[in-house]
Formats: sequence, structure tokens, C-alpha cells
Amino acid sequence: MSAVAGITAAARRLGSLHEHPAVVARWLACTRPVLSRLTPGRRRALLALAALSVVVRRPLRDLVTVAAPRSAPGVAAAVILLCLAVVVLVYVAARRFPALPAMVRAHPQISLHGLFWALVLLGWLGWLGSGAAGLVLAGLVLALPFLLWRLGYLLMSGQRGRMGDTRFSDHLLYLYPAYGGTNTPYGKGIDHLARHEARSEEALARSQLAGLKLLALAWIYERLGVVIARLVHGEPAGSVYAAYGLGLPRLEALVPSGAEAPWLAAWAAVYVGLVTQVLALAVRGHEVVGVLRLFGFNVFRNTYKPLLAPSLVEFWNRYYYYFKELLVDFFFFPVYVRYFRRSPRLRMFAATLAAAGVGNLYYHLLQQDPFVLTGSWAALWPWLESRSVYCLVLALGIYVSMRREQQRRGTTTVGPAGWAVQLRRIAGVWTFFALLRVLDNPGGVPLGQRVDFLLGLIGLR
Repeated sequence: MSAVAGITAAARRLGSLHEHPAVVARWLACTRPVLSRLTPGRRRALLALAALSVVVRRPLRDLVTVAAPRSAPGVAAAVILLCLAVVVLVYVAARRFPALPAMVRAHPQISLHGLFWALVLLGWLGWLGSGAAGLVLAGLVLALPFLLWRLGYLLMSGQRGRMGDTRFSDHLLYLYPAYGGTNTPYGKGIDHLARHEARSEEALARSQLAGLKLLALAWIYERLGVVIARLVHGEPAGSVYAAYGLGLPRLEALVPSGAEAPWLAAWAAVYVGLVTQVLALAVRGHEVVGVLRLFGFNVFRNTYKPLLAPSLVEFWNRYYYYFKELLVDFFFFPVYVRYFRRSPRLRMFAATLAAAGVGNLYYHLLQQDPFVLTGSWAALWPWLESRSVYCLVLALGIYVSMRREQQRRGTTTVGPAGWAVQLRRIAGVWTFFALLRVLDNPGGVPLGQRVDFLLGLIGLR
């Protein structure tokens, strides 16, 4: 036990090396000529300038779906300018938030998303035709989902009265992040970024060392993912790894077999699939947050040891932190603050369902390009059926976990029994999220077939 404790202590010291005074002092001595010039204003300006390239590249990437850059001269430029116009419009609205119409002040996020769906409806009705104007509208509705949640944080700044000490460039750096990311804003808006911004050379040095650590971890996790692909799955096909690896099929390859999938291989693929999914998310999140920390924004990691979480709600908090924050900010709190105040349990249940259920579903609905472009429910239904079940099960699981955590407060188990309880809980969390992943439509398999696969896993088919 003492050896395990020693190894654990050494790992913790290595993990917190960026906070060691001697290491920080050495980094300062080597980088002070550079750090002294990287004032907060200059760091923000650099990210804002780099964002200008994303202003162009992001709409061009989205336009590939409708082949607009080649099919109509000037369409790409029009989409880029319109996206910027929307950004400027929302920025001005946030700065003048008290002067906005009462309905917009009361429901700024609904107003923002209502504007987006009004544009989508224009496309569905075909009012702009199928020429250049129609292509511009299609490009715009494909580009806006990337901006919507970021613009939401911008409106929140205006709603809180915190726009006075910020410039347009301060918001541009997260609206079009040069450091990368998904439709989920890593680092949230400028309010959150500013709270974690380094204001001194020492704070910047600590942030940069923490960023370098995350970038190193991203490389390690990426290599670990490659090792799993080679030794566990025997990939790529035809290589030496295919001959000497375990040859375990990926979950996507087994789910179509339904209950006929080999039982042991199916369970192994379910758990390995969860691990590889967590590793892939951690790699991308560590890269983005690592760069943010290099620029002095010492924000939280996107993924932090979710596979060691002893409860479903803790896994959810650790797995995709900024997505969880998005759902909490835009769905959980609005419902929690306004409804069912006289019934604490119903209040918590409704807010959890609004976030992990409805909000989760809506967030991913915005990324269903065929539906957004055409309004085809036939194309949407297979995805909607699957994702709805996934979100409902997730929301119920998180709510039950929250209730259990409330009941466990103040109770602890120590010694070997405590370790056993902790391991049992972690195993339960792994099993829940590994099985839940089957409901998330791996490989585009129909929902009934995936349910059949799950029933086969637990011996009911």
C-alpha cells in the first residue's frame, strides 16, 4: 500500500510541476524578455488578428456542403460579410442592451435563435430562389450554428452590464477562435476568459507551463489512441498489427449484428469504445485549452479524468466541461430560476431535463445540415428518434445521480471497504455511459437494431 501511495504522490508532484516555485522561476528567467512584452492587451490583439483568418476560412468550409464557392462567384464573399454583419449587429445590441425592446431584453437568447430560424424558414419557403441569393442564404444558415452560442455569451455580457470595458476585438477572439474548437465555445465568453486571465508575468508563466503540460498530455493521449487502434483493433487492415493485434471489432462494426454479436466481444467493444471516445475528446480539448493557456487564459480543462468519476453527474461534469456549461447556462439555469420553486425535486428534475435532454437535443439539431437546408423530416426522423431516446436516458441518469449524491453527503467509507465501494461506483459509471453510447447511433444503425444489440448484451435476446 505504501508503494502505491508513493507512486501516487510522485504522479501528483509531476502533474503539478507547473506550480512549483523553482520551475516557475526558471521559466520566468528564460522567457522574461518575451513575457514582458506580452501584456494582456497585446495577447488579446494577437488572438483577435488571428481570428480574422477564421472569419474567412470557417464560412468557406461550411459552404462546401452547397458547393457555393465554385458554383457562383461572390457567394463566399457575401456569406463572409453577412456573418460579420450579424456579429456586429449582436455586438451593438449587447452594448445597447438597456435600449433594446422589452421582449428582446426579457428573452435575448430566444430572440437570437428566433432570428436564425426565420432565416432557415426563408430557405425552406424558397423565397430567394435557387440562384446566387439562395446559395448565399444556404451558406449563411450553415455558418451561423457555429456562432449562435458564442453570440449568446456576447448577449449575456450585455445583459449583465459588462460591455463597457471591452472592445469589439475582445469578443472577436472567441467568436472566431483561432485556437480552434467546435460549435461549443471553449472558454465560454469574454466574461469567463477575463476572470481567468493572467495579469502578471508570474501568473502568465504559470498559465503557459500549464498549457505546455496540456499539449504534452494531448500528444500522449493521441499516441495511446493509436496504440489501442493497433494492438486492440488490429488496425490498419493488412498491416502487421492486423496479424498480431487482438483484432477486436469496433463497436460500430458489431452493433449491426444486433443480438447475434459475440457476447464477450460486444462487451469488450462497448468499454473500449468509451475509452477511445474519451481519449479523442481529451486530445482535442487539451490542444485548444493548452493554446488558450499559452496566451494567459488559464481556464479549466475541457476533459478532466472522467473515467475516474464515481458518479454519473461527476462524469458529466468532467467529460465535456464546456458543453455541460453551455447547457447549464442556456437551459438549466433559466428553467431552474423561473419554474417550480415550491417543489425542489420537480424544479431540479425539470432543469436537468431541459439541459441534458431538450438542450442537448436542440444543440445537435442545429448541426443536421440536410434538415436545416431542406426542412425534410424524412431525413431528420432516424436521427431524431435515436437522439431523443439518448437524451432522455442521459437526463434521467443524471437526475437520479444528483439525487443520490445529495443523499450521500456527509457519509464516507474508509479503508479497503471504501476502495471497493469507489471501484464499484466507477465501474457502474463506465457501464452506463458505455451502453448509452450504443443509443447514440454508432454507424447509422436503426434504433431497433441497437436496442436488440443492448438486449443481447444483458442476455434478454
